[in-house]
Amino acid sequence: MNRGTETPQKSEVLVDVEPAFRDDESSSDEARYVFSYTVTIHNHSERSMQLLARHWKITQGSGKVQEVRGKGVVGQQPMIGPGQTFRYTSRAILDGPVGVMEGAYTCVDTASQRPFEVEIPPFRLAGPNQIH
Repeated sequence: MNRGTETPQKSEVLVDVEPAFRDDESSSDEARYVFSYTVTIHNHSERSMQLLARHWKITQGSGKVQEVRGKGVVGQQPMIGPGQTFRYTSRAILDGPVGVMEGAYTCVDTASQRPFEVEIPPFRLAGPNQIH
């Protein structure tokens, strides 16, 4: 089986994440630390794909782990054509000023209808004055 002809290969779909601390929405007194993160999904393959679902693993500085699963992202199940990108911004609320997020998207090759996973590499969430 030549996987490359059935779905985009892992190296052909890349995910970049830019996290940002939201001081205006956070409160250390309430142990509420809000982060936004902007995700850009790059489809470097020659095949169209659709993002169907997401799975996030959020590890807080306290060691608490939360898993989030759901359909699509920000209310959408976007189609991403060959050479195209899709960008969205979302948020995470932590109980401390540091954490790590990672996960995966479940996608489908629109031509073959074969599902595949796209890894979301770990990225750090850190409030101001935290060790980087």
